[in-house]
Amino acid sequence: MKSNILILILITLFLSGCVGVSSKGIFGTGVSVALDPRSLGTQIDDSIMQKNLSARILLLDKKYFLSIKSKVLDGRIFLTGKVDNPEEKLQITKLAWETEGARSVRNDIKIKEKFNFQQSAKDVLITSQLRTALILNKEIKATNYQIDTYKKKIYVYGIALTSDEKLLVIEEAKEILDVEDVIASILLVEDLRIQKN
Repeated sequence: MKSNILILILITLFLSGCVGVSSKGIFGTGVSVALDPRSLGTQIDDSIMQKNLSARILLLDKKYFLSIKSKVLDGRIFLTGKVDNPEEKLQITKLAWETEGARSVRNDIKIKEKFNFQQSAKDVLITSQLRTALILNKEIKATNYQIDTYKKKIYVYGIALTSDEKLLVIEEAKEILDVEDVIASILLVEDLRIQKN
């Protein structure tokens, strides 16, 4: 009887870990599964690739846990964050390319500089303003986008349903006060290998 209860608890924990709903989406890709135009199989493949890459980066050095972020969309890997030197950046890029199923790697990792509280606060404000603008714009599926800001440069990752939506997201980002550049890694639904039916 105790073993049946233990098995039930383990299955419950496993399933709740797989399908927990959060603001980042069910599989952690920054896109809600219900609204994601990728097929469920592609979403799962991307999630597995992202978890695999994250684990390998952590094995390289635990300091990357908070400093490096990876996103995988349709087999395309996007890297952001900060490292101490160019060699680390190259090493992480190599790990990304070695990830099974990787179709491309976009590396936007920066080399660390002295911490600047004022700059970090400004970056958080820019991210919040853009997130709000995307939510308020009814022509944009805001849940399909992930936003990172570093030194007044906005990095937007996601999947646009149309090219007009993609342009709207970029325009919204450019309208945020003090933004110096917008780096958009936005895929169109029609560019996905496998789409939802």
